[in-house]
Amino acid sequence: MGDENKKVFRTKIKGSVEAIWRELTKTDTPQQAVFNALMVNTGFHTGAAVQMRTADRRRTLVVGEVLEYDPPRRFAHTFRFTQFDDAPCTVIYELFPQADGIVEVTLTVENIPHGTRTAKEMDQGGTNILANLKSVVETGTVPFGTRVMYAMFGVMGFVLPKRTLAENWPLQDRDAG
Repeated sequence: MGDENKKVFRTKIKGSVEAIWRELTKTDTPQQAVFNALMVNTGFHTGAAVQMRTADRRRTLVVGEVLEYDPPRRFAHTFRFTQFDDAPCTVIYELFPQADGIVEVTLTVENIPHGTRTAKEMDQGGTNILANLKSVVETGTVPFGTRVMYAMFGVMGFVLPKRTLAENWPLQDRDAG
Protein backbone atom coordinates (compact mmCIF):
# COMPACT_ATOMS: atom_id res chain seq x y z
CA MET A 1 0.00 0.00 0.00
CA GLY A 2 1.45 3.35 -1.03
CA ASP A 3 1.51 6.67 0.72
CA GLU A 4 -1.33 8.76 -0.73
CA ASN A 5 0.35 11.93 0.46
CA LYS A 6 3.62 11.29 -1.34
CA LYS A 7 4.55 11.12 -5.03
CA VAL A 8 7.92 10.21 -6.44
CA PHE A 9 8.88 11.02 -10.04
CA ARG A 10 12.15 9.97 -11.69
CA THR A 11 13.92 10.41 -14.96
CA LYS A 12 17.40 10.00 -16.38
CA ILE A 13 18.91 12.92 -18.24
CA LYS A 14 21.98 13.00 -20.45
CA GLY A 15 23.73 16.11 -19.26
CA SER A 16 25.79 17.60 -16.50
CA VAL A 17 24.67 17.88 -12.92
CA GLU A 18 25.50 21.58 -13.09
CA ALA A 19 23.21 22.20 -16.10
CA ILE A 20 20.32 20.40 -14.43
CA TRP A 21 20.90 22.18 -11.13
CA ARG A 22 20.98 25.54 -12.89
CA GLU A 23 17.66 24.92 -14.61
CA LEU A 24 16.02 23.98 -11.30
CA THR A 25 17.41 26.87 -9.28
CA LYS A 26 17.95 29.76 -11.67
CA THR A 27 16.37 33.07 -10.79
CA ASP A 28 17.50 35.24 -13.71
CA THR A 29 15.24 33.80 -16.42
CA PRO A 30 12.02 31.74 -16.43
CA GLN A 31 12.45 28.04 -15.77
CA GLN A 32 11.29 26.25 -18.90
CA ALA A 33 11.13 23.01 -16.95
CA VAL A 34 8.78 24.44 -14.33
CA PHE A 35 5.97 25.83 -16.46
CA ASN A 36 8.09 28.74 -17.62
CA ALA A 37 7.71 30.35 -14.21
CA LEU A 38 10.28 32.76 -12.81
CA MET A 39 11.71 31.81 -9.43
CA VAL A 40 12.10 34.75 -7.10
CA ASN A 41 13.46 34.37 -3.61
CA THR A 42 15.20 36.00 -0.71
CA GLY A 43 18.13 33.60 -1.02
CA PHE A 44 18.84 29.90 -0.77
CA HIS A 45 19.22 29.59 2.99
CA THR A 46 16.86 27.68 5.26
CA GLY A 47 13.82 29.83 5.88
CA ALA A 48 14.30 31.95 2.73
CA ALA A 49 11.11 32.76 0.87
CA VAL A 50 10.73 31.28 -2.59
CA GLN A 51 8.02 32.04 -5.14
CA MET A 52 7.21 31.00 -8.67
CA ARG A 53 5.83 33.92 -10.64
CA THR A 54 4.63 34.42 -14.15
CA ALA A 55 7.39 35.52 -16.51
CA ASP A 56 6.10 39.12 -16.39
CA ARG A 57 6.24 38.96 -12.55
CA ARG A 58 2.64 40.17 -12.24
CA ARG A 59 1.25 36.94 -10.77
CA THR A 60 2.55 34.73 -7.98
CA LEU A 61 1.59 31.14 -8.65
CA VAL A 62 3.41 29.33 -5.85
CA VAL A 63 4.83 30.39 -2.48
CA GLY A 64 7.16 28.45 -0.25
CA GLU A 65 10.15 28.40 2.03
CA VAL A 66 13.58 26.88 1.46
CA LEU A 67 14.08 23.82 3.65
CA GLU A 68 17.37 22.48 2.25
CA TYR A 69 19.84 23.74 -0.31
CA ASP A 70 22.83 21.50 -0.99
CA PRO A 71 24.15 22.32 -4.47
CA PRO A 72 24.28 20.52 -6.83
CA ARG A 73 22.58 17.57 -5.20
CA ARG A 74 19.46 18.45 -3.21
CA PHE A 75 16.97 21.31 -3.06
CA ALA A 76 13.85 21.15 -0.90
CA HIS A 77 11.19 23.75 -0.28
CA THR A 78 7.61 24.00 0.80
CA PHE A 79 5.11 24.53 -1.98
CA ARG A 80 1.65 26.09 -1.92
CA PHE A 81 -0.46 27.17 -4.89
CA THR A 82 -1.67 30.73 -4.27
CA GLN A 83 -4.97 30.14 -6.02
CA PHE A 84 -6.00 27.34 -3.65
CA ASP A 85 -6.53 27.33 0.11
CA ASP A 86 -4.77 23.97 0.46
CA ALA A 87 -2.03 23.33 3.01
CA PRO A 88 1.54 23.42 1.69
CA CYS A 89 3.38 20.30 0.62
CA THR A 90 7.13 19.73 0.31
CA VAL A 91 9.01 19.46 -2.99
CA ILE A 92 12.44 17.79 -3.04
CA TYR A 93 14.75 17.65 -6.05
CA GLU A 94 17.65 15.20 -5.86
CA LEU A 95 20.35 14.66 -8.49
CA PHE A 96 22.32 11.41 -8.70
CA PRO A 97 25.17 11.32 -11.25
CA GLN A 98 25.45 7.97 -13.05
CA ALA A 99 27.98 6.63 -15.55
CA ASP A 100 28.37 7.99 -19.07
CA GLY A 101 27.10 11.52 -18.40
CA ILE A 102 23.69 10.42 -17.18
CA VAL A 103 22.06 11.99 -14.14
CA GLU A 104 19.10 10.44 -12.39
CA VAL A 105 16.75 13.15 -11.19
CA THR A 106 14.18 12.43 -8.52
CA LEU A 107 11.33 14.78 -7.69
CA THR A 108 9.58 13.83 -4.47
CA VAL A 109 6.45 15.60 -3.30
CA GLU A 110 5.59 14.95 0.35
CA ASN A 111 2.72 15.93 2.59
CA ILE A 112 0.36 16.36 -0.34
CA PRO A 113 -2.99 17.39 1.13
CA HIS A 114 -5.12 14.37 0.14
CA GLY A 115 -8.18 14.98 -2.00
CA THR A 116 -7.34 18.60 -2.74
CA ARG A 117 -6.80 20.52 -5.95
CA THR A 118 -3.12 20.60 -5.06
CA ALA A 119 -3.06 16.79 -5.05
CA LYS A 120 -4.73 16.72 -8.47
CA GLU A 121 -2.28 19.26 -9.91
CA MET A 122 0.72 17.43 -8.49
CA ASP A 123 -0.32 14.13 -10.11
CA GLN A 124 0.57 15.42 -13.56
CA GLY A 125 2.84 18.31 -12.62
CA GLY A 126 5.77 16.17 -11.50
CA THR A 127 5.75 14.17 -14.72
CA ASN A 128 5.63 17.34 -16.81
CA ILE A 129 8.42 19.06 -14.88
CA LEU A 130 10.82 16.15 -15.31
CA ALA A 131 9.93 15.63 -18.99
CA ASN A 132 10.51 19.34 -19.64
CA LEU A 133 13.72 19.33 -17.61
CA LYS A 134 15.02 16.42 -19.69
CA SER A 135 14.13 18.21 -22.91
CA VAL A 136 15.70 21.52 -21.83
CA VAL A 137 18.97 19.94 -20.76
CA GLU A 138 19.25 17.54 -23.70
CA THR A 139 17.98 19.79 -26.52
CA GLY A 140 18.07 23.35 -25.16
CA THR A 141 14.32 23.84 -25.19
CA VAL A 142 10.97 22.25 -24.37
CA PRO A 143 8.88 20.49 -27.05
CA PHE A 144 6.93 22.62 -29.53
CA GLY A 145 3.56 21.81 -27.93
CA THR A 146 4.87 22.96 -24.56
CA ARG A 147 6.16 26.20 -26.08
CA VAL A 148 2.69 26.84 -27.53
CA MET A 149 1.15 26.15 -24.12
CA TYR A 150 3.58 28.60 -22.47
CA ALA A 151 2.71 31.26 -25.06
CA MET A 152 -0.97 30.75 -24.18
CA PHE A 153 -0.11 31.12 -20.48
CA GLY A 154 1.44 34.50 -21.29
CA VAL A 155 -1.60 35.70 -23.22
CA MET A 156 -4.20 34.28 -20.82
CA GLY A 157 -2.71 35.47 -17.53
CA PHE A 158 -5.69 37.75 -17.01
CA VAL A 159 -7.94 34.76 -16.33
CA LEU A 160 -6.02 33.86 -13.17
CA PRO A 161 -7.78 34.77 -9.92
CA LYS A 162 -7.00 38.22 -8.51
CA ARG A 163 -5.60 36.55 -5.42
CA THR A 164 -2.57 35.52 -7.53
CA LEU A 165 -1.54 39.15 -8.11
CA ALA A 166 2.04 39.53 -6.93
CA GLU A 167 1.20 42.45 -4.63
CA ASN A 168 -0.89 40.03 -2.55
CA TRP A 169 2.20 37.89 -1.86
CA PRO A 170 5.04 40.01 -0.47
CA LEU A 171 8.38 38.27 -0.63
CA GLN A 172 10.02 38.01 2.76
CA ASP A 173 11.88 35.46 4.86
CA ARG A 174 10.05 33.53 7.54
CA ASP A 175 12.07 35.31 10.22
CA ALA A 176 11.67 38.81 8.75
CA GLY A 177 9.51 41.24 10.68
